Amino acid sequence: MFVGHYAAALAAKAAEPRAPLWAYVGACQLLDIGWSGLVIGGVEKLRIDPSLPGSGLDLYDMPFTHSLPGSLAISLAAALAARWAMRLPWRAAALIGLVVFSHWLLDLLVHRPDLELFPGGPKVGLGLWNLPGPELALEMGLVAIAAGAWTFQRRAQGRSLWPALGFLSALVVLQVVDEMGGGGGQPTGMALTALAAYLVATALAWLTERRPPGDATRPA
Repeated sequence: MFVGHYAAALAAKAAEPRAPLWAYVGACQLLDIGWSGLVIGGVEKLRIDPSLPGSGLDLYDMPFTHSLPGSLAISLAAALAARWAMRLPWRAAALIGLVVFSHWLLDLLVHRPDLELFPGGPKVGLGLWNLPGPELALEMGLVAIAAGAWTFQRRAQGRSLWPALGFLSALVVLQVVDEMGGGGGQPTGMALTALAAYLVATALAWLTERRPPGDATRPA
C-alpha cells in the first residue's frame, strides 16, 4: 500500500476543506515518515525476502510506528498538534488524526502479519500483498473515488482542476516508482527513498493549493 494511503487525505479534504491539503497528505503517511526515520536510525528494522509473493518487504520489527498503540498515540498527537499548533477547528483536527490512523487500517488489509496489537503481542495483517494484482486495483480504486470527491469539491469552490490533476498525476508517477523499487534493496536506502517520496508528495500538495499573487479570497 503506497498511493492508496493518499485516498484518505483526498477524501478528508473533500469532507473538511478548512485544513490544508498538505496537512492531510502528510498525515496519511505520518506513520511511514516516522518509520523511515527509525529505520535510518536503526531502531525499527526490515529486510528483503525475494521468495515472498508480491512485495518482498519483511517488516519484522516496527513496534513504535506500526503497532496499534503506537499508531493510536501518533494519531492523537497529530490531532492535538493540528488543533493547537495549526489552530484548526476541532472537526478538521479530528479528521487529521483519523487520516493518520487510516494508514494503520489500510496496512492491516495489505500487510502480512507484522502489525503488533500491543508491545510483544500478536501480529496481524490480512496479506493482500501476496496478491499484487488485486492489491494494486484496490489502491487505484480508492484513489479514484477519493479524487473524484476532491475534484468535485474544488469545482464547487470555483477552483481550477489543473493543479489537482497535476497532483494526481504525480501520485501515479510515485506509484510507478514504488512498483519499480528503490534504495538498492538495502533497508537504509529504501527508507531514504520512501522518506523522500513522502516529503515530495507533501510539498506538491502545498504547491497545489498555492494561490496566485493577489488572490486572497479564493478558499484553499
